[in-house]
Amino acid sequence: MKISFTGLSLVAGAGCLLATNLLAANFSSEWKNAQQLQVLQAGLVKISLPAETLGAARPGLEDLRIFDDAGHEVPYHVERSRPVDKVVRDARSFQISLAASETSILLETGITQPVEGVTLNAPARSFIKSVRVEGSRDRQTWQRLAQGQPIFRQAYGPSQLYVAFPPGAWPFLRLTVDDRRSEPVPFSGARIHGAALEPSPLEPVLIAIAERIENPGETRLTLNLGAAHLQLARLRIETSDTLFTREVTAAVRRISENAVIEQALARGTIYRLAIEGQPASSNLSFSVEAAVPSNDLLLLIQNHDSPPLRITGITAERRPVYVVFHAPQSSPYHLLTGHAQCPAPRYDLAALGSDLEKVAVSALAVTALTANPAYRQAETLPELRDSGTDLDTSSWRYRKQVKLTRTGVQQLELDWETLAHAQAGFQDLRLVRQGKQVSYILEQTSITRAIMPQVGPANDPKTPKTSRWSVKLLHASLPLTRLTCASSTPLFRREVILSEEATDERGAKYVRSLGQASWVQTPGQPTNQLVLFLSNRPFTDTLFLETNNEDNPAIKLGNFQVFYPATRLLFKASSSSDLFLYYGNREAGFPQYDLSLVGSQLLTSEKSAAALAGEEQLKKLPWSETSTATGLTGFLFWGVLGLVVAALLVVIARLLPKSTPAERAGTPGKEDGDA
Repeated sequence: MKISFTGLSLVAGAGCLLATNLLAANFSSEWKNAQQLQVLQAGLVKISLPAETLGAARPGLEDLRIFDDAGHEVPYHVERSRPVDKVVRDARSFQISLAASETSILLETGITQPVEGVTLNAPARSFIKSVRVEGSRDRQTWQRLAQGQPIFRQAYGPSQLYVAFPPGAWPFLRLTVDDRRSEPVPFSGARIHGAALEPSPLEPVLIAIAERIENPGETRLTLNLGAAHLQLARLRIETSDTLFTREVTAAVRRISENAVIEQALARGTIYRLAIEGQPASSNLSFSVEAAVPSNDLLLLIQNHDSPPLRITGITAERRPVYVVFHAPQSSPYHLLTGHAQCPAPRYDLAALGSDLEKVAVSALAVTALTANPAYRQAETLPELRDSGTDLDTSSWRYRKQVKLTRTGVQQLELDWETLAHAQAGFQDLRLVRQGKQVSYILEQTSITRAIMPQVGPANDPKTPKTSRWSVKLLHASLPLTRLTCASSTPLFRREVILSEEATDERGAKYVRSLGQASWVQTPGQPTNQLVLFLSNRPFTDTLFLETNNEDNPAIKLGNFQVFYPATRLLFKASSSSDLFLYYGNREAGFPQYDLSLVGSQLLTSEKSAAALAGEEQLKKLPWSETSTATGLTGFLFWGVLGLVVAALLVVIARLLPKSTPAERAGTPGKEDGDA
């Protein structure tokens, strides 16, 4: 590795070590960023690296270098803070007793160190209770630790069975569960949570909500952390809502088998409750304790049938990363980051010994990132070329031109027309320029796009108790996942069924079920929207929603929407002309590209939004498919069957023995004789 400074140039050995007597004003063109630190006193220095430094460097800090003002490279040691291990174990003893209006649970912790919480075990599917916690050292004198702590479990929803209280050394704990408003819960055990002996350091993270998408039953937030490679410890959701429980998931996008998936990092429960007769209680944060490889983090909030939360902000904390080095003198020191290929340095820090662990964190401030004026901007993934193997496109039925605003890494979202004509698994998608394939990575997101269908009444006079609506779509074979609608009727309970009239190979029509749901609405409660999940992908462009009213008046429906998942292609384009997306080949298999080997770099690179032009039909559908789609298959089937029967009758007639002329004319003489 060649490191250049004014008046001197040296070739470094392994680890890119620099020699002495160099001027620090001119840094190597291979390092992108520089920061400065003013050390006021010689000796050991320990600083917390700013988030922007971590984001600018490679994940393992392989490219971090420190120089003094004379250009000497300074060895350093990296220290990453970790969460403190806490003891969690089953209670040594568990005794439960029932009274008229409460359940009393007596625990022997079995832990000599301070404890800070208890998680109860309960098989009940749905309940909400308040708990009082008391601690004792002799089982005679009890001290109240917490009052009105909520525990709950919702069927098919969030649960919270952890009870927190101030840390303390308590050999015995007594939990009193309030049963005045509901039946007792059969608790079956408890786990004791020990407190950390020393707090683990945390630093705040500035978060911006980059995107908010309201899917049916789910809020999807894209959070900008301001930097990549942060070890995120906790997230907190700020909201003005006064009563709620929600399941939350933190997730990241990653590459898996030549496709982009969303991987969950952590799950938790947030709530704000006010149980009658108890003080209000809330928990708006949850633990993550995971490394986030990019600037973006996905936060998924499950609303189910409840309205979305009014979110006013998101805050977070991270685990700091420290750098310790010996400053020979008080002077400015320089931090370099942003080298794509330099190997990690290997320093001999034996002389510093165990002193590294005892150094206190300095309050010295690191300046903001400054661009190295000598840095040469490298091409994103220069080893990746967008022209691959030849492709015979004669078997593909459709194509669309891909419109680019600039070259480089691209993100292309498929429109509904492409989704309808492509294979269900998207194995027939091909990007092609001048007859050669352009490799891509498929990203199937949790984002859903809405379509407003045309809806009208389709009641059958033969079934007057059944309400039926026709739902006309933009196209047949859309990969729909759910249907929603609303009703102004204040009181009803209905079973709702979604179906379509499909045609089989013989042309016969049959009813094909697509999904069903139960829908209840009562006065005084928030209006519930119908959310019906489709179990099958529709074949046709017309769906039917129906419900049996029995002896009740018909319900009124409106605000229909259908949803499909957003699917994207990520690729690199070196030219903005003559790029096409081919699709619609039932015989095509999944392409195998080496692009997945650098998929993580592609995923975190700055991307331009590509778009699709109008659809071109390259070859017509086979007549059998056209006739099936238009309902002509039935006429074909019965016509062919009629021809076959007629042919068989002709063959049978020819096989029968022919009659003689006498037999055709009759034999009267013989008949007379017989008479």
